[in-house]
Amino acid sequence: MGEWTLSVSAHSIRVPEVTVDGDTLVFTITSQKLNSDVGVCVCRTFEDFEWLQQSLFDQEDVPGLQGIIFPPLPGKPLPSSQPQAQAKALKQLGCLALGDDWKSYCKALEIYLQQVASHSTLSKNKALEGLLTNSEPPGKQRVHKGIFSRLSQAMGELRKENHKDLDDFFQDERNNNLNMTNFTKAASEKFLEVALTEQRLAVACGHLSTSLHLCASQDGPDAANFSKICMKFSEVIDAVKRNVEKVSENNVSTLGLGLEMDYRGHEAKKDMLFRRTCKLVEMEAAVKNAERAKPNKKAIMEEVKKVIEKDFEKISSVAKEEIGRFSEARVSLLRAALIDWCEKQLQTAREDHEIFSKQLEACEQLKCE
Repeated sequence: MGEWTLSVSAHSIRVPEVTVDGDTLVFTITSQKLNSDVGVCVCRTFEDFEWLQQSLFDQEDVPGLQGIIFPPLPGKPLPSSQPQAQAKALKQLGCLALGDDWKSYCKALEIYLQQVASHSTLSKNKALEGLLTNSEPPGKQRVHKGIFSRLSQAMGELRKENHKDLDDFFQDERNNNLNMTNFTKAASEKFLEVALTEQRLAVACGHLSTSLHLCASQDGPDAANFSKICMKFSEVIDAVKRNVEKVSENNVSTLGLGLEMDYRGHEAKKDMLFRRTCKLVEMEAAVKNAERAKPNKKAIMEEVKKVIEKDFEKISSVAKEEIGRFSEARVSLLRAALIDWCEKQLQTAREDHEIFSKQLEACEQLKCE
């Protein structure tokens, strides 16, 4: 790939909006050229993102590619109002599936693109440049099956997941990753339950507010007083409804997104560690084959062993660098999500304090009347 570099700034990449075209979501991607004020705007579908991800996988000429922790691409969005489709979307996407505007999903795609564009190796893939800058989409290009599609067969070999590592560093990383993946998945799922409960509570408040409004009647003085109480109580409950909706939206777009991306990041790291373990098993098999080889095949098997050992060493070297980079990136992402979550919740609390204070004053005046 030479000295070729991406022509846009990684930090300028945004996915600000999405439009619905039938059953397809079309995402708007904006970015800015390096050392320039020139902006770029393109429209892409999820299939274009899949094409990019496969193009990143299919780089067999990149040494140590199997040691890279590939930024996680969110699952395919399911823009349907059918209950079954919504349940499936929640299972596949978690908090990213909440909301009619797909804002959290757009943010997840934005994070994905920024991570790819910031990566020292992946950013050199010209497929990324094409996705971000070409006016025409990549189209239905068929990507040749590479090393990762072949490794997909090995994914079913569960025995390799428990294969003891020769390096204590990687054995510890595998153990820690297994725990962290389970913990982050549980945290993401529990936070999703909180968000869904808040949404149900908001709906219930809306129904109660409407019912109180319908109870209002102007027949007789006593009924008029009762109507005033119902109307005021309806306003209060409606304010509670808007508060719960805003809190839920804040939860999903900040910490919910952060937890979901953190879990997906650990899954990506798990995939990398498994690929390295597969290569370890392959290397150990090559060593045994070389030791058992007959004299007439000894030289060939020794050469095969050396090639595999060299590949394994490169993968391990890249993997160690990737683990360090991943740890820094996930801490930064979670820190930003927590800060954003706290700031939005504080802002919402201040706004609601003002609203509820006015409602309380109105209720006190109603009591005096």
